[in-house]
Amino acid sequence: MKTPLAGLLCGVLLLGGAAQAATPQTQKKSLEKFAPYLQDPVDQFAFPSLYKWQLASEDKVAVWSSADDAYLLTVQTPCEQLQSAAQIELTQQASHTVTRQVDSVTAGSARCRILEIEPIDVRRMDGKPPKPAEPAGDEVS
Repeated sequence: MKTPLAGLLCGVLLLGGAAQAATPQTQKKSLEKFAPYLQDPVDQFAFPSLYKWQLASEDKVAVWSSADDAYLLTVQTPCEQLQSAAQIELTQQASHTVTRQVDSVTAGSARCRILEIEPIDVRRMDGKPPKPAEPAGDEVS
């Protein structure tokens, strides 16, 4: 039989874990984890929706549009509310596309312009094999 105290302790532990995710030490570890898997910067990427996100430093946010599709965004500083944000949004001036120097990360009332977009090779980072190559279209002779 569960006691109210056990439920309360479990809730406090979960909240502590969530708060720890935004510490400078965990941000540094996240950035170090992403670094070997960063690809050349791109100007834009398709972004149907926000699957998840993770703060990687005071000016870097990793965003996923799916489990295997992630980008490290560098935003203009200062981005005051980013460090304490419980959620973020990305602006999309073009439908379902995020573009550097045009779109922003929104955290609370702060809008932080995206300066750089670096794809993260999530499959390689997670130790998964690369996606198979798309089959070439049938050529007509």
